[in-house]
Amino acid sequence: MTPGSNIPLSAARVTVDVAAPVRLDVSGLLLTADGKVRSDDDFIFYNQPTGPGVTHRSGGGTAPDAITIDTTAVPPGIEKIVITASPDSEGQTFQGVEPTATLRNADDGSVLATFTPPQLGAETALVVVEVYLRGGAWKARAVGQGYANGLAGIATDFGVSVEEPAPAPAPVHTPVTPPAPPTPAPQAPAAPAAPPAPPAAPPAPGAGKINLDKGRVSLQKNQTVSLVKGGRPLLSQVKMGLGWEPAYRGKDIDLDASVIAYGPQRNHIDSCYFGKLQILHGAIKHSGDNLTGEGGGDDEVIAVDLGRLPQEVTGLVFTVNSFSGQKFTEVAKAYCRLIDAASGEELVRFDLTSAESQTGVMMAKLIKQFSGEWEMTAMGDFVKSRTVRGMVKPAAQAL
Repeated sequence: MTPGSNIPLSAARVTVDVAAPVRLDVSGLLLTADGKVRSDDDFIFYNQPTGPGVTHRSGGGTAPDAITIDTTAVPPGIEKIVITASPDSEGQTFQGVEPTATLRNADDGSVLATFTPPQLGAETALVVVEVYLRGGAWKARAVGQGYANGLAGIATDFGVSVEEPAPAPAPVHTPVTPPAPPTPAPQAPAAPAAPPAPPAAPPAPGAGKINLDKGRVSLQKNQTVSLVKGGRPLLSQVKMGLGWEPAYRGKDIDLDASVIAYGPQRNHIDSCYFGKLQILHGAIKHSGDNLTGEGGGDDEVIAVDLGRLPQEVTGLVFTVNSFSGQKFTEVAKAYCRLIDAASGEELVRFDLTSAESQTGVMMAKLIKQFSGEWEMTAMGDFVKSRTVRGMVKPAAQAL
């Protein structure tokens, strides 16, 4: 596709991924006829990955981020979904970087179209493509409009509130032939603070990427922490401690902590659990099974030597399953925490504050970045599975 060109969508569910030599943050915004989001809930990105008819999928640093659109589930009143991209490294421009958007049939993966915006330079964020409704039919258009003030500029332009207001967006590269956009509506008063637009705005509680420069971090669901301090990877040997208590006194709960290792294509490499206490030549070790959840402290611990992991391991997902069949609504005080194996210092903690009537939960994931450093993201996503075997597929989809 070329800037301004459009195609009819031949599939009801489509995925747009944006690949580049550097890692990109890809986002989607659901817009009404006035070209604005209805609320900050219509801004879909790595820290708010699901919305009405639109979902974000992280590539984990080893594959492109993607936005999937189910046009049959897009709510009435939404006429356009714009797909944006910005370099993950703060301040980096698209100079010398050629991002390519690929539009696919989300069900079979077949390629419907590709688009590489031309003549990029000082842009730090792009509106790459848009999927829009015209005459009752959904179409896709190549855009390629750049902004010099990052994703925060795009978000603000489309009506998303950010914690620290950004200056007005400054387009520096305009598509050649697209129709004129709607006249921008007056900027509404700032709504209550919501997850800020990465990476320009400092993260609010439960949003954004942070590091360990200020010490121990308490994560909220979907929040990410980079295992970096002072610009350098902090450690290579960590322990993931998982704990819980029976919600009802005297009733034992047999929960099993596990870790699933994946390769760059989300391919399952191996799983470490109570029945297989070491994997990957001892780089990952399990402490053994706790059958009751009684007692203070961590119930099960999984030690991970990140420095000894094989090169092909790029993602780890930590899970807990109720082998005895009780639902997580019968479990209290479930948490996971990342510990420096050398000093015993707790670095990161995620307390699961709500539960669903399921038998499995994905607690957290560790993702290896292009730079070689690791990031931890709190998950808290529930799955119907009593064993780690049933977690392999949903955990791969969550990477």
